[in-house]
Amino acid sequence: MKQPTNSTIQIQVANIIGDVYAVEAEEGQKVYEIVKKAFEENRKVILSFLNIEMMTTAFLNAAIGQLYSDFSEETVKERLRVENISESGKVLLKRVVDTAKLFYNDAATFQRMQQSINEILNQ
Repeated sequence: MKQPTNSTIQIQVANIIGDVYAVEAEEGQKVYEIVKKAFEENRKVILSFLNIEMMTTAFLNAAIGQLYSDFSEETVKERLRVENISESGKVLLKRVVDTAKLFYNDAATFQRMQQSINEILNQ
């Protein structure tokens, strides 16, 4: 078992994706890989959205949402801090995190619920 460390890394999203628009899932995946590696090394992460002008749930699902498939909610809360995110970004992030926790805690129930919603919307 790895020994816990007190080290913290800061990740500048704009520098990782090379853009001010955090919209593509593929770009979110780049951020996710860096955060995941840090978590596996028992490091804390400050994820800075400084200079990000727009973001989408696709990006946030890839960058942050899928952390809940690999780590407990407690671990993510303990090790991830988000900074410099716009108010609209906070709303999107909350939606992504709430959905990810629901999905990864009980994927079968989530899929049944999504199917029911889709059936209602298609009628």
